[in-house]
Amino acid sequence: MTATRDSAELDLFRANVRRFLADQVAPNADAWRARGYIDRDLWRRAGALGLLCASAPEEYGGGGGNFWHEAVIIEELARIAFPDFSIPLQNVILAPYFSQYGTEAQKRRWLPRMARGDLVAALAMSEPGAGSDVRAIRTHARRDGNDYIVNGQKTFITHGHTADLICLAVKTDVAKDNGVRGFSLLVVETETTAGFRRGRRLDKVGLKAQDTAELFFDDARVPADNLLGGVEGRGFYQLMEQLAKERINIAMQALALSEAALDETVAYVKQREVFGKRLIEFQNTRMVLAEAKTALSVTRTFVESCIERLIAGTLDAETAAMAKWWATEKQCEIIDNCMQLHGGYGYMLDYPIARMWSDGRIQKIWGGSNEVMKELIARAL
Repeated sequence: MTATRDSAELDLFRANVRRFLADQVAPNADAWRARGYIDRDLWRRAGALGLLCASAPEEYGGGGGNFWHEAVIIEELARIAFPDFSIPLQNVILAPYFSQYGTEAQKRRWLPRMARGDLVAALAMSEPGAGSDVRAIRTHARRDGNDYIVNGQKTFITHGHTADLICLAVKTDVAKDNGVRGFSLLVVETETTAGFRRGRRLDKVGLKAQDTAELFFDDARVPADNLLGGVEGRGFYQLMEQLAKERINIAMQALALSEAALDETVAYVKQREVFGKRLIEFQNTRMVLAEAKTALSVTRTFVESCIERLIAGTLDAETAAMAKWWATEKQCEIIDNCMQLHGGYGYMLDYPIARMWSDGRIQKIWGGSNEVMKELIARAL
């Protein structure tokens, strides 16, 4: 698949995504939120429709598309107020690690099954003492013949409860300190790895159906063939090279959720009456919505320009950090204002705006906190 933002091909892809989400996802969302994770079979159904690994190479089972296909998925998930179904994590974050850094054998071993939905993947970087500071990772892997022996702990891992495949950031220079050259990425197949165990499923403020868990490695034995790319010491650079895409992914998610919140609020204030008048007739309501519409128009122009640069391979880290910071700050501001216009109903989880408010808050934290984003931008001044 090749597409530009306004292509007929992308319109057809959007129609298929929208129909799938309306038929297969939206009716079950509340049940999955209550349970804390999504049916595994849904991943296979999404894979059969071509939603998984949409921008991964066709020769490895992917759709051969680009980030515009991923943007459509993000927008349509926001439209039904269910970003919990973290297809973007599988597509935008995990698949590129394998397609860009994996050996030929690794690509053929894992990517087609990810595209079919037979494998759900997770990226495990964060630890109790290492969040935005990747250099502080303490989980380590020691070579022992044809295996690595892994010890350590990870936390806040999306898909941690259900993942079949974990891309694990570890230190491989256990006996020496090579700085950033001492990190590697190991791929852990959860069903066959002795010494691996999942901790509790974490109870989050939002994204209730997106399982997040702690992971533990106690002398876990991982085949050396699972070292991503086959060469030690490249993990830090692999992580850093993918951060721009991750941050544009977050910016796009923030933009899409904000736009969905605005649409939801406009519909609400046009029918809600207070003191004998519809809310839309009050000047304060119109001013709040006008400001939100303007801010989102500016944000969309910026984020879409970043996407074009990402596809062209010219997006720099500082601009990606700006997009992530700006879009997520505006998201929290706009959705909070939209929630306020709903009054008491806005605080009720029966209303989509309440879920958008709680689901979106994490965007200012993950992928590097917004404070870190500003530091990165400042370094380029």
